[in-house]
Amino acid sequence: MALQQLNAPSHAQSGIPATVPPSGVAHQRHRHTDKFTVIGNHLAQHEEMSLVALGLGVYIQSLPDGVNVGIKSLAARFQEGEVTIAKGLRQLEAYGYLSRTRERTPQGRWVTRTVAYDMPQAVIQQPTAPKPMPTRKPTPTPSVAPAPAPATTSAPANTRSPARTPSPAPPLPEPGHPDLTRHRTATEILAGLRRHDPRLVLSERDVRRLAGAVSAWLERGIESAAVQRTLTGLLPQDPIHSPAALLAHRLTTLLPPPLPAVPARPRVVPLQNCDRCDHAFRAPEPGNCPGCRETDGPPVEGPPVEGEFDPRS
Repeated sequence: MALQQLNAPSHAQSGIPATVPPSGVAHQRHRHTDKFTVIGNHLAQHEEMSLVALGLGVYIQSLPDGVNVGIKSLAARFQEGEVTIAKGLRQLEAYGYLSRTRERTPQGRWVTRTVAYDMPQAVIQQPTAPKPMPTRKPTPTPSVAPAPAPATTSAPANTRSPARTPSPAPPLPEPGHPDLTRHRTATEILAGLRRHDPRLVLSERDVRRLAGAVSAWLERGIESAAVQRTLTGLLPQDPIHSPAALLAHRLTTLLPPPLPAVPARPRVVPLQNCDRCDHAFRAPEPGNCPGCRETDGPPVEGPPVEGEFDPRS
């Protein structure tokens, strides 16, 4: 009988250190000396953002300044479509990791300024330096104390001014004289805008609400093609979240003034040829000229013509 080897291992060695947990992910750490990015766990382990937003946030923070991170550029870089990427960017904006503002360059071109924040809370909680208190010159003490002001005119020192409420949006233009044909043309213009830009999809309710404003443009002599160019030209490159609000703003602020009234042309009396002297004169109806009418006397009664009935007989 062979002797039992007491020093043989009971199972094969796996090479995993004993400190590794028996389940879950195990990390093999490596110290990076170049080409690395420090990402906070508040972003990498965010509990409310989607995986697309987390991936976009990590990717954007790893890029150097000046790289284009627009929706079209990101869609060309990754397999996700523009709609999915736009949703992820909006989540990053909602939680303070990204800000996008539209600015106009001195050359008149609109550009989008994008700023990425690796620690949004640090930006929000950043203390501001206190403003220095203005120094006041000492006022001389009057010899006679002034009369106290009425209690109704004085206000407490800690009274705050009321918050300013945003001004309501201006009303949509309406036609002065409603016309069924113009209203039908306005409805066709609004419903067909999505053929020129798929982002301009309007509901039936929006079309009914904006048809009166388009009719006001048509009533003022603007051609249908010109109204369409005004509503679809120079649209922003970013996604249009409310096409109805954008169109209402353009129809209200860009409304052209009505055409000035054209004065009525004076009525010209036509020329007539006199039935008696054949001279030309102006009169509304044919006949004799004024000179011939003045020389005309009363009709002369002559003897009856042979064969004509004579009432005197």
